Amino acid sequence: MPSTRAPRLVAVSALAGLVACSPRSSEPQAQAQALEPAPAPAPTPAPASTPSADYLAAGDWPSYNRDLAGTRFSPLMQIDPSNVGNLRQAWVYPLGRNTTTGSLTGGSEATPIAIEGTLFVTAADRVVALRGGTGQELWRFVLDRGSPSRRGLAFWPGEANVPPRVFFTAGRRLIALDSATGRKALEFGGSGEIEMPIVYNAAPTCFENLLIVGSNTPPGGVRAFDARTGAEVWVFDAVPRADEPGHETWGTDASRERASVLGWSFSFTLDVDRALLYASLAGPSADDGFGGDRPGDNLYANSVVALDARTGERRWHFQTVHHDVWDYDLPAPPALLDVAIGGVRVPVLAQAGKSGYLYVLNRATGEPVFGVEERPVPPSDVPGERAAATQPIPLKPPPIARVAYAPDDLVTRDDTNTTHAAFCRSLRDRGGGLQNSGPFTPYRFRAEGRQRTTLLFPGSLGGANWGGAAADPTLGFVFVNTSDVGSLGWIEAVRDDAEPGAVEASAEILRYRRTSAVGGPWTRFWWSDAKPDSGGNELGASERSWPCQKPPWGQLVAVNAATGEIAWQVPLGITEQLPEEKQRTGRVNLGGPIATAGGLVFIGATNDRRFRAFSSRTGAELWNAKLELNAHAVPITYLGGDGKQYVAIVAAGASEIDGADTPDAQALVAFALLR
Repeated sequence: MPSTRAPRLVAVSALAGLVACSPRSSEPQAQAQALEPAPAPAPTPAPASTPSADYLAAGDWPSYNRDLAGTRFSPLMQIDPSNVGNLRQAWVYPLGRNTTTGSLTGGSEATPIAIEGTLFVTAADRVVALRGGTGQELWRFVLDRGSPSRRGLAFWPGEANVPPRVFFTAGRRLIALDSATGRKALEFGGSGEIEMPIVYNAAPTCFENLLIVGSNTPPGGVRAFDARTGAEVWVFDAVPRADEPGHETWGTDASRERASVLGWSFSFTLDVDRALLYASLAGPSADDGFGGDRPGDNLYANSVVALDARTGERRWHFQTVHHDVWDYDLPAPPALLDVAIGGVRVPVLAQAGKSGYLYVLNRATGEPVFGVEERPVPPSDVPGERAAATQPIPLKPPPIARVAYAPDDLVTRDDTNTTHAAFCRSLRDRGGGLQNSGPFTPYRFRAEGRQRTTLLFPGSLGGANWGGAAADPTLGFVFVNTSDVGSLGWIEAVRDDAEPGAVEASAEILRYRRTSAVGGPWTRFWWSDAKPDSGGNELGASERSWPCQKPPWGQLVAVNAATGEIAWQVPLGITEQLPEEKQRTGRVNLGGPIATAGGLVFIGATNDRRFRAFSSRTGAELWNAKLELNAHAVPITYLGGDGKQYVAIVAAGASEIDGADTPDAQALVAFALLR
């Protein structure tokens, strides 16, 4: 799909800001509290054709995914399979009382960054710099209102006359701090911050002198701002406008006007040599399980879109789900690596999503490397719904998560215990039985007097969720953690009274909604004591969240990107409330892995409060540590100022063992080798 799409360039003056800027001197800020001078990385001008690659030192973790290719691969080798069993907790930094701003899991999901032995991380009401070897605070910046993103932040190395900066979001605010002092960089926006037109609860992506952000609120899309001045440079509107290809995939003008497509992934990845940014986009924002009011494939929802990183112009796109009615977002950016296929070096992109598939594409062209087949899928019986007749299914690799269900898959007491199995049988029976027709089964329509429950696999949790993938370029492996949690329900018609003052006061408006025998639109196929939100939706996953199909319920999967085959897959997590011989069930998991040249994959993610290390070659579990809370975050590894390799992760997802849904115990925890 090579046709291009013109972005919305904001202003000539903003583009000029990429070439020249006259910064002002910074004034001390009352919010910044310098506890000890932090070592300041030397300003490094970014070359015209590459991002600031020369500051990517081996011991640093300078962005959410470490590198712009999104590999999360560290060249550090001090910790390896022979000694990883000697990892011990080195220090803990408390993050303050959880306020769940932007959180999906009941706590902070933050990934720190590390520059020359200094860590930067967002906490409950502040951003802090820490000494990487001890966790000692070097400075803190306390927000005057609101809370910083609970997911991550960004580092920009500066240039000749502009010192390095740390950037983070707080709702619509994009704030710049001097990385050495923690004071606001006043030349950014004239006050150290700008107001964005959208909320973005994640880490900006730095490329050259651009800050690239996604969107958690309408109108959605992707935006770039000048890292020096804060001027908006370009906007990619993820719903095509009237004069653009793809406009026709939304049906009527009215549906297009209502439409928005969010880019809520926690970061973006970028091919530096080609200056291509890969935006992984969510489904249509009106996620009620019904798409009859937006007929068509709905571009660029559920698509990975390659954009010119400097202009926002679309180069190609690949849609992984047509006309999404399942909430099968692309919640995480792809991982990029080069592999040899048939003696030819191929630049690939590995994109995992909530649909349970991993798409391996040529990142220069968007073409599937191992083939994708448009396969017929079950039709919808909801009145007015026009579901897509086919969906794109990769020929390789095979599904990385459960994509179907049969009656024999229901858990039994031999798999877990009598109480769990009895609850799951009851859940099945309350809904009048369970119906599943394989991948992309649509929610069935419930007419008067007829109760029909659809069971979807994957459910709305995925598959692969926002934790995303890591990659080891030396092995050619891509590592993804997946959960197998189904979603239950049906679509039913409801009638709303006309608004007061309407000409016909008795008029009614017909609409559709997703619900279930349990109630609420987000019913999981599990036995759980997870606390529902105000709408009755179970968003979290407590330690008593046990899926109702036979284990494994969560896995760590390694895919060989050169062959499209699964190299290994292992259950990820245990259920320690069961007898020892039944505990290796795998667990519900949210968060992602990292990989190291030492031959290890580190991951938290599971709702069993464990942080683990696996052999990247075999999948053997080599080490684990039990934490105070669940570590629903992506870890990092770095060199401290003492020359030691550390591995750190945020533990903050509520375990709910004691009913604590806003714990004070959330913290950044660092580990190092015991000597």
